[in-house]
Amino acid sequence: MVFLQNFWWYLVLIGVMILIHELGHYWAARLFDVKVETFSFGFGPRLFGFRRGETDFRFSAILFGGYVKMAGDQLGDESSSDPRSLLAKPRWQRLIITLAGPAINIMLAVVLLTGLFMARYPKIPTPPDPVIGYVVPDGAAAKGGIREGDQIVQIENVTDPTWEDIAMKEVASARRPLDVWVKRNGDRLHFTVTPVYDEKQGIGFLGWAEETEVQVAGVVPGLDAQRAGLAKGDILISVNGKPLRSASRLHEVIAENNGKPVDLVYARNGKVASVTVTPAKRDMDGTGQEHWMIGVTLEPRLEITKLPLHEAFYESCRQNLQSAKLILKFLEGIIERRMSAKSLEGPIRIAQLSGQAAREGPATFFGLMSAVSLNLAIFNLLPVPILDGGVILMLLVEMLLRRDLDLRVKEAVVKVGFVFLMVVVVFVIYNDISKILPPG
Repeated sequence: MVFLQNFWWYLVLIGVMILIHELGHYWAARLFDVKVETFSFGFGPRLFGFRRGETDFRFSAILFGGYVKMAGDQLGDESSSDPRSLLAKPRWQRLIITLAGPAINIMLAVVLLTGLFMARYPKIPTPPDPVIGYVVPDGAAAKGGIREGDQIVQIENVTDPTWEDIAMKEVASARRPLDVWVKRNGDRLHFTVTPVYDEKQGIGFLGWAEETEVQVAGVVPGLDAQRAGLAKGDILISVNGKPLRSASRLHEVIAENNGKPVDLVYARNGKVASVTVTPAKRDMDGTGQEHWMIGVTLEPRLEITKLPLHEAFYESCRQNLQSAKLILKFLEGIIERRMSAKSLEGPIRIAQLSGQAAREGPATFFGLMSAVSLNLAIFNLLPVPILDGGVILMLLVEMLLRRDLDLRVKEAVVKVGFVFLMVVVVFVIYNDISKILPPG
């Protein structure tokens, strides 16, 4: 049942992406009076559809992508002599037609986040300075000299960074040293830390966490936190008499106590109370490994607000730009072999995420759709033959040379690009399957 739900929501997600992407090419082609012969959702044999004017709108057998077939868009196509064929149009018009697909995917990502932020925007009540609330013992940050309570004032070339800036540097810099400046007891200190590569997440990891107020996001039925009366929304202040600056600290204390009771102080509706809870061992993630837990899920304390249109649009553009930079940093890390291509997600994993997001609610699903749309745009803009980016690169080369490239060169480049793309598709599918199968 879950498999069918995941598959359905994957089709919805990818269907919207394909439709929007191909509509970009279609509308741009119509703008420059290029004859569009086919608008297909999927590849392979035609299943069904309808004809409107000169265009066949169809669903095809393989629902993994889509395409717009224009007159004269194939190498050596004789119809290029038709004044309405793609190859008969000036190169700058062909460039715009090619760019239109990725461009409209970027626009969709911005529009979706703008709408989400107008309806619901989570934020930290008073944005704190980026202070370290937890350092993993013997982790990369600890080995580099970082301590709890340090305020990060600069990381690499970013001064007065937000925690978002810090996190982006961390996750995209596996196995690459980072220069960090902190303020400690009034002194400005410099450290060099090197994020380790997290095999499971496919990202860099320093082993630190920001200082936040820790809020109970939910209570697990049947465990001691429920019996003790903890409830969603409670703010946890201290554990065993020590201030609680991060959820990671609570997890560490529970594990170290090895089943012994844990004393918590919490706030609810402005009133402070204390409670003692006893951990129990449970396997909550289906891995077969049991962990000590008291039965609460945690999150940083956030306020939910609504942004006006102009602020929502600005924040959407800012976050999409940050995400685009992060994607490019990941690709750079893969090329430099600091990070593994196993961090790439394929259709099976996207289907799992689609189903999970849909079950969590519309906001989560549309947020995922925004992220996938941006990723699709950037992937299509890579200078790989057969992708939009490869076509754009060849058009730019021809514009610089002021002549067409040799047809045999184009054909060879496209064949190489097709083989490369098929290798990538097979790899990410294999990668997805290997993540699902149990180890060993």
